[in-house]
Amino acid sequence: MGSGMVRNLAAKGHTVKVWNRTASKAQELAASLKIQHASTPKALGESSTILMLCVTNTADVRQVLFGENGAEAGLKPGSLVIDCSTISPKATEEIAAELRQRDIGFVDAPVSGGSEGAAQGTLSIMAGGSEDDFQRALPLLEAIGTRITHMGPVGKGQVTKLLNQILVVVNMLAVSEALIFGRAAGLDLAKAVTAVESGAGGSWMLSKRAPQVLDDYWQPGFMVDLQQKDLTLVLEYARELGVPLLATSIISQLYGRLQHDGKGHLGNHALIQALEPLAAVLS
Repeated sequence: MGSGMVRNLAAKGHTVKVWNRTASKAQELAASLKIQHASTPKALGESSTILMLCVTNTADVRQVLFGENGAEAGLKPGSLVIDCSTISPKATEEIAAELRQRDIGFVDAPVSGGSEGAAQGTLSIMAGGSEDDFQRALPLLEAIGTRITHMGPVGKGQVTKLLNQILVVVNMLAVSEALIFGRAAGLDLAKAVTAVESGAGGSWMLSKRAPQVLDDYWQPGFMVDLQQKDLTLVLEYARELGVPLLATSIISQLYGRLQHDGKGHLGNHALIQALEPLAAVLS
């Protein structure tokens, strides 16, 4: 994700400097784009007025910002942090409050669209933060995405991303069940997908992921492990809200089965692999 985002920022005229927890990745990217590479997050913060993050989870965001040689120690008052990770909404509010004590702004801007969207600069971005901070972040967000929506104060971007993840996985469950049903009935599945994808049953997951399933292509646009991490956030927040999420809970269990079977590194469309053994039992 980060590589595609950096490439689009650089291509669209922004001055970019990079750091990555795997130093070789940042060094290779910096060399290919002829941009600078920082040795630590602190060094990156010292040379930046706007810092963008895209890491795996809440603990990683805290480590990059507040850990040893963290970026927060290098950022000057008046700087802005834009977090494109998907993390806890409550933790997002806490992080923003900590930064605000040093007059550092914060925008939570989680993204959707997978590695394909990151590479193409077509991500959907749901942002939370003050109006002033959002407007300051907007030119950078427009370099990596095509639909940017200001959802309200800090944390609301993360809540919207969790809503998005509910839709993603429930759609993928529908795609999986439809493909298994069509296969059992002897349909030409590629032709069936083409027949229905522009109708009421169409979806991004159907158009993008069903062909990958049919081609037996399991490389991740978004890994099972990361999808399950997001569903954990969804279900934790839903419990706080007192909202039952029946389908999402079941899908989380199915992804758990894939992880148990050593398939956490596959794309999230591998959900169908958790259902296929059930169909074999019933056939």
